[in-house]
Amino acid sequence: MAKVLLIEDEAALGMIVRDSLVFRGFDVLYADNGMDGLAKYREHQPDIVVADVMMPDMDGFTMAEHIRRDDPHVPIMFLTARSQTADVVRGFELGCNDYLKKPFSLDELIVRINALLRTGATRTEPPATLRIGKYSFDPAKQKLICNEQETPLSHREAELLRRLYEQRNQVLERGEVLIELWGDDSFFNGRSLDVFITKLRRYLRDDPKIQIINIRGRGYKLVL
Repeated sequence: MAKVLLIEDEAALGMIVRDSLVFRGFDVLYADNGMDGLAKYREHQPDIVVADVMMPDMDGFTMAEHIRRDDPHVPIMFLTARSQTADVVRGFELGCNDYLKKPFSLDELIVRINALLRTGATRTEPPATLRIGKYSFDPAKQKLICNEQETPLSHREAELLRRLYEQRNQVLERGEVLIELWGDDSFFNGRSLDVFITKLRRYLRDDPKIQIINIRGRGYKLVL
């Protein structure tokens, strides 16, 4: 039975979502603010976190930052009425795995939770340190090191770079990585992926032998 941590400060909505998850066989922990949500996360180590963004005491973004310091892999989904692009991008940069805007369908929520849990169940742990040209890459600590200079990475940047490395000199399929890291392959998420690729190219620019090539219509290839 998967353990879901649900953090939602709207009591009526929180009860509806909690009851729906319990009815479908999930073990649900519930909190109505970010501070309590973080405490429950650390005490119970849930399989997935489903959280509102705008909450008292500690907002969802801040809570996610704390969770990502403890665990770079636990799936995090935001539920929010905030629809501005900057808010969505910030959520993904902090390491959230999916972003569902209110109002939402309970059936869609269940499908997305199950998809994130499947991805987590099939993940294999990467080696502690990877060599990418002149760089040392630590996926767990989310940092790149070159000539004693450290570049911190967001959770999503680190996960994308890890996938590129695992399929180095081969094509990383665009649709596959969008489903795994963004939750769907919508146009908006595709543009977000392009931005992340540009960032990784910039981080790796000190080694001219490293290239991330755009394979038109398919995806990207990390060439070493």
